[in-house]
Amino acid sequence: MSDSKNSATEPRDEGPMRLRDALRQARIEAADRTGVVVDLRDAEVARLEILNEALDPLFGQIPNHIDLFDRGISQGENPRLWIDVVAHVAMGRDKRIYRFVQDTRFGRMVIAESHDVAAIVQAVTDYVARRIVEREHALVATPMPEPAPVEKRRRSGFWTFALGFILGALALFGLALFAALRTM
Repeated sequence: MSDSKNSATEPRDEGPMRLRDALRQARIEAADRTGVVVDLRDAEVARLEILNEALDPLFGQIPNHIDLFDRGISQGENPRLWIDVVAHVAMGRDKRIYRFVQDTRFGRMVIAESHDVAAIVQAVTDYVARRIVEREHALVATPMPEPAPVEKRRRSGFWTFALGFILGALALFGLALFAALRTM
């Protein structure tokens, strides 16, 4: 045992080999961490797929002419189950809790948060119902009040022409009179 302790504490003469071994060990550890992250991400995606399947009956009831919702799982750094353009379900920090959020102009708002799939399905159902009602209100054709007929004030160019003609004739008459008086 004393030989193994001494060899572990004594510096080795093989400097490059030691660095190479350390780099190899660091790469193995990084790969292990990456594997854990990939496993966590796969677990998140699997939980979101379970929720997605639980939402199938809800989205099956939505009429075909309503195209507000575009459900799908995006696989990125943070996988998300998109309900529509502004709402999605993501996993919480502990990767076991579902967080249903909506992006608003004031920031992200948490609509529901639960470990239970049924609670999130209920929250999504309520959200979908509210969005459909909002759509119906937006599409209601409220009759626009017809504007009162505005009578255009018709300007007669004749009176402007007549006034200009009379003023021009008077000016010419005055000029002729002035010229006649001057020559006299």
